[in-house]
Amino acid sequence: MMLVWLLVLVVLAVGWLMGRGASEGLEDSDRVGREKVVAVKAEDADEWLERDGVFILDVHTPEQQHLAGTDAFIPYDQVAENVNKLPEDKGVPILVYCRSGSMSKIAAEKLVEMGYRKVFDLVGGVQAYRESHAGVLIKPERVDLGEVDYVKGAELEFRLVNNTPTELTVTRLTGSCSCTIPSMEEVTVGAYEEVPVKVVFVPSVHGDDSDLGDLTRQIYIETDNPNFKNLSAEFTAIVKRK
Repeated sequence: MMLVWLLVLVVLAVGWLMGRGASEGLEDSDRVGREKVVAVKAEDADEWLERDGVFILDVHTPEQQHLAGTDAFIPYDQVAENVNKLPEDKGVPILVYCRSGSMSKIAAEKLVEMGYRKVFDLVGGVQAYRESHAGVLIKPERVDLGEVDYVKGAELEFRLVNNTPTELTVTRLTGSCSCTIPSMEEVTVGAYEEVPVKVVFVPSVHGDDSDLGDLTRQIYIETDNPNFKNLSAEFTAIVKRK
């Protein structure tokens, strides 16, 4: 009889240990899932915002001013209900952000739980991004147009970005040559906003060969922000008669 009870106790003990191990295994699995969310520092965010194929998701509520390039807005606690707004391919990299980082962390973990395999969380959110990118700049700094027809010319676009808490006004906008004609529909740029700067390049304007071959031309922007009064960007082109 004693032997039977010993066997029962052994079976119960083994069952308890196996159950505990399974429970710990599930916890470990959850932990591994959470570790799939990769933190992205604010100073590294531009690389992700400008990279082709990355899905940019704002999850802050209430809805805020989005970072440039944002693909979708979904409230952080409604991600699963809005799967139709997300990429069908769960291997697509997704960069999630909010205002300060707390909401995006929750949403990022939910995305991993939903099966997305490449989820990235912007640490500190938009606030950290703006603090690390404080300034006024023209994006991109340089554009390569490749071959351009001497007669047809080309059109291109830059962006004037105001990553400061103060509105600014463009006081002067010029090109380095009469063949380079920049223009802006809006000369006032709000705090943390950006506006397009369109450029028309007309190589034939001089009526001679001075704008043939490999060329580099600049645009210049002056603003009323005392810390960022003079800005410039450039483009290159190989101008040919066709």
